[in-house]
Amino acid sequence: MKSNQKINVALLPLVVLGSALLAQSPPLALPNAPTASLPLVASSQPPSTPMTPPSAEGPGTPTLLTRQEAEKLALANNPQIHISQLIARVQQEVVRERRADQLPNLNGSLTAVEANDGSRISSGSLAASRLLNHAGMGVQISQLITDFGRTSNLVAWAKLQEKARLSDAEASREDIVLVTDQVFFAVIEAQDTLKVAAQTVSARQDLTDQVSALASSKLRSDLDLSFAQVNLSQAKLLQLNAQNDLDAAKATLSAVLGYDKLMNFQLVDDTGPLPPLAPDPETLIAQAIQNRPDLQSLKFSEQAAQKFSKAQHEQLLPTISALGVVGDTPTGSSQYFTTTWYGAIGGNINIPIFNGFRLTAQASEAALQAQAASEQTRALREQVARDVRTAWLNANTALQRVTVTSELVQEANTALDLAKTRYDLGLSSIVELSQAELQQTEAAISNANARSQYNFAISTINFQTGMQP
Repeated sequence: MKSNQKINVALLPLVVLGSALLAQSPPLALPNAPTASLPLVASSQPPSTPMTPPSAEGPGTPTLLTRQEAEKLALANNPQIHISQLIARVQQEVVRERRADQLPNLNGSLTAVEANDGSRISSGSLAASRLLNHAGMGVQISQLITDFGRTSNLVAWAKLQEKARLSDAEASREDIVLVTDQVFFAVIEAQDTLKVAAQTVSARQDLTDQVSALASSKLRSDLDLSFAQVNLSQAKLLQLNAQNDLDAAKATLSAVLGYDKLMNFQLVDDTGPLPPLAPDPETLIAQAIQNRPDLQSLKFSEQAAQKFSKAQHEQLLPTISALGVVGDTPTGSSQYFTTTWYGAIGGNINIPIFNGFRLTAQASEAALQAQAASEQTRALREQVARDVRTAWLNANTALQRVTVTSELVQEANTALDLAKTRYDLGLSSIVELSQAELQQTEAAISNANARSQYNFAISTINFQTGMQP
């Protein structure tokens, strides 16, 4: 479920990538990030074993995995999906239990009594004041005629609670889709950062070898060589951190997909165009109010609380029911029976008069709970509007970052080319070159992650508006 329980499914933290950016690199080819996913349907029955991911080509080959495939695996394997589905099925049985009060109750019985014929009961209570040797069998039937709406309201309450639980199950499904997208893009960012780091190490190694050769020929100072070696070590540290972040992100992804062991996934990035962003958040807010399953769940719960409140007030009204019995006593004392068959029909009116104000207190309690449910719905509606606006602002900023980081990479590449040319001509020191390399590396990592961050911002908007596929 989402929102007022925010979030029922414990959302796994996004892996922080690209920390301690102290390395440098020449211009790099940058990967792209995925776009929006396709509609998915969760499995209605929990599988006995997790779904098998798409097969790899060899025993040591990573399994290629798209975002759509990752979402399908999570919806099929994650236990939170199955828990919410089972809870909804439990509520279905509650509806049947409540509806049973409107249907006839039929009971059969077999009775055999041995007693002193004709003896009377002197204390206690039994069904008759005179005891007889007899054996009999029969059936009893009872049918509620009316309780002035109490049972009908209880049935309606149970049905609305069932709808609320089904909405909760849908909310859990969307929670899992969002968490899967979150971790998927974290792995994508870790993969991209690792690529940048590997290319940075390669470029720094080439520069170090070049400066080392020049220093051996006394064309460069040992200070230049020391700077180059420091820069190379920093690049190697960046690569180690990026590899660790990637491994941690893959471990989190395996857990989200419902596997109890580390799976070897290679995520496939989508190089298509970026998904569009709505021009303003107001339309998205209207969609969220209409579609959010957690908000629908609270609305159903509010309506259910109102039905239950009516049912509790109707406890103060009479209950009218019909009773019937028919049977046979093939064995008994003949002096007391003219026929072995017996039968009777009657009615009963039960009127509550005084019970220590219990029914009045229960009615007041239910009315207050209905008011609280109404306020919870209103509070969530306001929270939904805020969350949608925040998600739209984040997505708008992320979209602008895609353009800005692309420009930043071009500028950083140009600056690095100029700095390297000046260094090769002896017009600047290696400090200037190192600074240009550092800026280029930071720009490359920012640009590599910008598309993933925007795509995840779109997934967040879909989550907040209830439009998750």
